[in-house]
Amino acid sequence: MANGAKGANRRSGEPSDESPGESREMSEAPGTAEAAEPVEPAGYAPVPGLAAGLEADRALLGRTSTAERVADILRDRIAEGFFPPGTRLSEDSVGGALGVSRNTLREAFRLLTHERLLVHELNRGVFVRVVTVDDLNDIYRVRRLVECAAVRGLGEPPYEVRAVEAAVLAGERAARDRAWEDLSTANIRFHQAIVSLAESPRADELMRAVLAELRLVFHVMADPRRFYAPYLVRNRQILEVLQGGDAMEAERLLASYLDDSQGQLADAYRRKMSRR
Repeated sequence: MANGAKGANRRSGEPSDESPGESREMSEAPGTAEAAEPVEPAGYAPVPGLAAGLEADRALLGRTSTAERVADILRDRIAEGFFPPGTRLSEDSVGGALGVSRNTLREAFRLLTHERLLVHELNRGVFVRVVTVDDLNDIYRVRRLVECAAVRGLGEPPYEVRAVEAAVLAGERAARDRAWEDLSTANIRFHQAIVSLAESPRADELMRAVLAELRLVFHVMADPRRFYAPYLVRNRQILEVLQGGDAMEAERLLASYLDDSQGQLADAYRRKMSRR
């Protein structure tokens, strides 16, 4: 069985797929001979500490970085809530923090736009996407297809659920520390670990993108403690059922969990959007 949710594809030492011109471009200071950034649109505030937060990821790229690996980092940051919905991603700030060329960064932006995590607005720039209620409902449709199928196809017990258990423990620890953003991240890791039980790299990749998009919805919850705490108990229950070898009951609990979560989020999100 898989030993945990599939992490970001951050590898170094691979041959570069960038052209010689791209390599030369990377050696130049970010923003050299580039057009001025679009005027910051009203209503969008920069993310505090953006450069410092991303500079810690710079070492993961190395000199052989590719757009796919840049996209991995930004996707994970979106999933962690580092970039809230509506955040404008400045090419100078992000590219400078990661030490990559504009061409590489733009390709990463294109990949994440294709995944519906970012949106490009003409003459304004690239923004973290604000999802709709219809998007939310479709996300949960995909979650049921992927997560429930992963549990349904487990086969004979015992099951390798150490990654699932680690996510539950991390969530419980975050709740004790009243670290609600960490609790949210632990909950995301729990569902990634559930899907990883299928031992399918493609399912892992799909789930990472789906959960990153879902994280864009979580920001509507005014009281994250009230939202996450009940599901933390349910995560523990699903873990214990899996440890007991009852995949059928675990799937039933998971399906009910997803129904309740979807309804709660959709109601909150609909109210939030109606006030805009």
